[in-house]
Amino acid sequence: MTTPQRATAAALARPGIPGPRPVGRPMSAAAMARPIAPAHPAAMPVGRPVVPAPRAAVTFLTVAEVASMMRVSKMTVYRLVHAGELAAVRVGRSFRVPERAVQDYLRDAYTDIA
Repeated sequence: MTTPQRATAAALARPGIPGPRPVGRPMSAAAMARPIAPAHPAAMPVGRPVVPAPRAAVTFLTVAEVASMMRVSKMTVYRLVHAGELAAVRVGRSFRVPERAVQDYLRDAYTDIA
């Protein structure tokens, strides 16, 4: 027994039924190279391109991480956040505290005893 061979497209063609469509038709060069209007935002800028300044990375900490840094309980951190003494951002049902806010709070809350 021999293995069945693939039927060619001509053998499968039936009257009134179109054959298989070609995959990946080549495009003409004119269709690929469309000119960009000068008023379009993607047109080449004149002069030096403007590059936005990089933003400083903000590190957010969870309430548990803040509590371990400050050596207090999580409830104390929640009290500070709700009292407005410690800046925080609400994400869903939890809070995230910027690391800079923790540093500022600790710096301002420092008292020298002596």
